[in-house]
Amino acid sequence: MNKKKITIKDVAKKAGLSITSVSQILNGNTQRFSEKAIKKVYAAQKELNYVPDFFAQRMVTKKSHLIGVLVPDISNPFFAQLFLGIQDILNKQGYVALLYNMEGDEKQESHYVEDLIRRGVDGLIIASSAFSDQSIYQALQRESLPMIVMDQKTETDMVDAVQADNYDGGKQAALYLQELGHKKAAVVLPENPTVNVRKRYEGFASVYGDELLVVNGELSTSGGQGAVKKIINSDITAIFAINDLIAFGLYMGLKEAGKKIPNDYSVVGFDDISPCGYVTPPLTTIAQPTFELGQEAAKMLMGRLNSPQKEPEEKILPVKLVQRFSVMPLK
Repeated sequence: MNKKKITIKDVAKKAGLSITSVSQILNGNTQRFSEKAIKKVYAAQKELNYVPDFFAQRMVTKKSHLIGVLVPDISNPFFAQLFLGIQDILNKQGYVALLYNMEGDEKQESHYVEDLIRRGVDGLIIASSAFSDQSIYQALQRESLPMIVMDQKTETDMVDAVQADNYDGGKQAALYLQELGHKKAAVVLPENPTVNVRKRYEGFASVYGDELLVVNGELSTSGGQGAVKKIINSDITAIFAINDLIAFGLYMGLKEAGKKIPNDYSVVGFDDISPCGYVTPPLTTIAQPTFELGQEAAKMLMGRLNSPQKEPEEKILPVKLVQRFSVMPLK
């Protein structure tokens, strides 16, 4: 014999409140209810082991409590940590994150965004370059779907954004190398850098100017490894890797070329992902507050959902130089 399914009507009867009141409390709309009433509802829910019907809730609240999160490469520890920060806040607010990994294929971005729209997400956090596609932005506008972009803020002020101070990070790296006597340096970055990467380069270039060798390499270990040939055929003594994965690739490529870090070349990375302290020598890098960036993005999106008419805002978090043992002073 099938056990009778517990409904919200049963919870309301147990708590001694109306179905409407119970529905509002369970959906988080508790502002106009007393602490006593709220406790009664949750006690009744627990005693009866009532699980709200997701689809019924959505019909009432017009919300899915789903947030789409797009990242370019979840295998990069930076994005894994970023997602954990996002998830930390969303979980506390009763939201679930749907993670979409681009796997380096920007052509998939518009497809994934459209898929998230079809799934009825309440908002998007985009840590990828999808926002550069104007058609995506227009689709989100049509759906009145709020979004937060991370490290991709362009000249427009139409959306909220959270990012690290990439320009200052690049400048910090350059000043540190310059102070240690490195007069000529190289920077390894993609040929068509995203906004955040370009700012890192611009910060570094503001110090070195014409004494800077630019070497193209993708944001991966293979990108750093492939940049070595051009570097060892130059007279530079220091290298700024635009992210830590490139730095790890430089480690491999320089070792294969019979060169040592920091004896032959000093290397500074960017991100401070977890392996930085475990490679040999431990990598000096610019640390982003990765977990906090994810938290701030989620908080900002929650704020936008609660106040959709407020002016767009941008939050920039500070970065810092973490000195380890991949840089050697020349003076």
